[in-house]
Amino acid sequence: MPIVTVTNMFPEAALEKLAPHCDLRTNQTESPPTAEDLKKHVSESAVIVTYLSDKIGQDIIDCGESLKLIANYGAGFNNIDVAHAAKKGIWVTNTPGVLHETTADLTWAMILGAARCIVPAERFTRENRFKGWQAKMYLGGDVYGKTLGVIGCGEIGSAVARRASGFNMQVLYHNRNRLPQEKERDLNAIYTPLEELLRQSDFVTVHAPLTKATQHMIGKEQFLMMKPTAYFIHTARGKVVDDEALVEALKAGRIAGAALDVYENEPALSQGMTELENLMLLPHIGSASHETRDKMADLVADNVLDALAGKTPRCLVPSWKKQVTR
Repeated sequence: MPIVTVTNMFPEAALEKLAPHCDLRTNQTESPPTAEDLKKHVSESAVIVTYLSDKIGQDIIDCGESLKLIANYGAGFNNIDVAHAAKKGIWVTNTPGVLHETTADLTWAMILGAARCIVPAERFTRENRFKGWQAKMYLGGDVYGKTLGVIGCGEIGSAVARRASGFNMQVLYHNRNRLPQEKERDLNAIYTPLEELLRQSDFVTVHAPLTKATQHMIGKEQFLMMKPTAYFIHTARGKVVDDEALVEALKAGRIAGAALDVYENEPALSQGMTELENLMLLPHIGSASHETRDKMADLVADNVLDALAGKTPRCLVPSWKKQVTR
């Protein structure tokens, strides 16, 4: 039977779905594989199920003489050299369309948490330092009636914008391509140049994909454009934002606060981040609900079963398709 290797912890229901169709090898621990482990897995497997923490470069892909598919357990796939995989005829898939609502929920938790100082206030209370109500204790910013700027209005950005109606917010959005007028009306969102969005928004949330054009699209210059009372939220891809510039902006009070679920050099944090009270730090949990992670795993299993049956997997990443149509 063909070997399918799963590099990290994976939901049991999806493993049970795969098991009858392959020689299934799993790593049900919290210890990610090393580069040497990945080379060995790839050399032995017809399919490898990978995580964002698995760096699948040319050297690893070249070990896969019988490899048919790299199935990433996540919507992102910047950890994989997709162009090289396509050149070698190896499919690359991800899990689109199943995690945008959950990630949008977390984005709103971060918006509210950053604005209302939830994390430092909770820590203050947990440390038994709360001795009674005070007029100026943990003053934050209102969310209701403010302006929300959405950078990248795909599935996740649109889901975030849709939720803003409940807070009576004006929504500005910036996207590589303008949305159809009907969708703009549905979202009650106004297409806006990036500079104007940064200047007008009380909350800026980033949902852009990582490309050569978007790497460090938010840096020192962009933070200087924002209001000193504004909050910055990031749940997209770490390298879209210059983390050092963000730390500098927060330390200097150029913006009021920020919340991050992703990092430029993930999992490493940039120097100074942990010292900032006005910065919420989360461990990349955008899709971390039981229901969504199970849906993602089920979609991974479907892609694997497609490949094992000799069919084109249903969730080929867009950049893979572009490579083979050139």
